[in-house]
Amino acid sequence: MDRMISTIGFLTRIPVKTSSKFDPNFNKSIVYFPFVGLILGIIYFMTLYIGNIIFGSFVGGIFTVTATVFLTGGLHLDGLGDTFDGLYSNRDKERILEIMKDSRLGTNALLGIMINLILKIGMIDLLVKNNMLYVILIMPIVGRLALCLSCYKGKPAREQGMGNVFIGKIQKKDFIITMISGFGFIFLYTISFYNLMIFFLTAISALIVVTIVYFYRNHVYKKIDGITGDILGAICELSETLYLIVLFLGVKIWLSI
Repeated sequence: MDRMISTIGFLTRIPVKTSSKFDPNFNKSIVYFPFVGLILGIIYFMTLYIGNIIFGSFVGGIFTVTATVFLTGGLHLDGLGDTFDGLYSNRDKERILEIMKDSRLGTNALLGIMINLILKIGMIDLLVKNNMLYVILIMPIVGRLALCLSCYKGKPAREQGMGNVFIGKIQKKDFIITMISGFGFIFLYTISFYNLMIFFLTAISALIVVTIVYFYRNHVYKKIDGITGDILGAICELSETLYLIVLFLGVKIWLSI
């Protein structure tokens, strides 16, 4: 229980009372990532549901994306910005890592963050207008599954870093448990409130996203021979946005068949 609460405190800004004791096996908390995603998803869903009723889907989407920033402390967006500044600066590995550690915001970071936020708001608006509000609850679960996949058998690009708690330290058993619980939450949610077809489309879309994440991780390895906490933040943000896009396209394709 203490480890689960600590994981909530680590991944979010939800006020929880965490233990002050050092946990040498905190890497095992990866199994709680989907649960944290579920908690965030419920809050996002309620924010969008209420926002849509009062202000409409577009403004509701803005409120929802604002909630994602506040509830995560902007941690993943910060990683997204640092990743775009460093990874796409056309420099060598050492210089890329130096740029990523720089707290100043560069042009690439600004563009990456803005495009991601605009896309996320636009997709949420589009999904609500197509009666697909349920996707919002699943979105953060997929983001945390992407984090798990990125850390499993990963290699840290730096000797020290916050992400090194998990990168390359995820055991096969914990990886399998995390994936099963994540897709289990998706199954229970979609079956309880919707139907088997909704589960099929959401699960396939999630699998497509994590597959793309796997190839993106390989792309990062070619540039800096490993991953960092900033890369993980970027992966979480990008996979959430990508999931909204993939699922919407999947539903459209299915309905046209």
